[in-house]
Amino acid sequence: MTGWEHLAVLGAGFGAGVLSTTVGVASLLSFPVLLAVGLPPVVANASNTVGLVPAGLSGSFGYRQELREHPRVAVIVLVTCAVGSIGGAVLLLALPPGVFEAIVPWLILTSCLLVGVQPWISRWLRRTRDEPTRLRHGMSPATVVFSVLTGVYGGYFGAGAGVMMAAVLGLGTDLAVKNINALRTVALLAANVIATVIFVFVADLDWLAIGLLAAGSVVGGYVGARIGRKMPPSVFRVLVVVAGVVTAVVMLT
Repeated sequence: MTGWEHLAVLGAGFGAGVLSTTVGVASLLSFPVLLAVGLPPVVANASNTVGLVPAGLSGSFGYRQELREHPRVAVIVLVTCAVGSIGGAVLLLALPPGVFEAIVPWLILTSCLLVGVQPWISRWLRRTRDEPTRLRHGMSPATVVFSVLTGVYGGYFGAGAGVMMAAVLGLGTDLAVKNINALRTVALLAANVIATVIFVFVADLDWLAIGLLAAGSVVGGYVGARIGRKMPPSVFRVLVVVAGVVTAVVMLT
């Protein structure tokens, strides 16, 4: 890589870190940049996952107050996504890269739709429950299952996994947006850490690209958390939907 390409990857790491902890679409920025500087797709995907781990660490630190508010949910999200990501990382190494290319954009678009209509669905669910005024601050068995599946997807490919987790937590709980952002950040961190451990031993990695991404993303992740803590719910939903649609369109073209 040239000096300008080094700066491009470093900047992509910062931008991806911000996106990771605000709207959850870090790979929308960093993955194309790695391809543009000459990395093969599989190497770029694995290196991108490893390089964005620092964003999850700094973002989780930035959201530490929100995570303390719901420690049990945080642990469940952490464990389920970690378990799911093991299967996802194995799938990435065992299956051809294009296996899920046809279905992934539609999964992301579906998640965008669910995030967009989540307030109306949540109100309808509250009206149909026996205790309509009681808020759901825990995770139901169905929400846990979908959390595991999101972890599988995060370990396999990752692009749009944050949008999917926002949909899962938004529909499966009645938590505030800042708490959903915090839990989603922890979920993606868990998936990336597990995938990283596997990739370090069995995948081809570009350590220079990883180092540059990590240096940028550790700062961007914390900056994104500061933004995410103050983001109004309506703005959050609009940004998540827009980011998810852009990701899906890019993958379809």
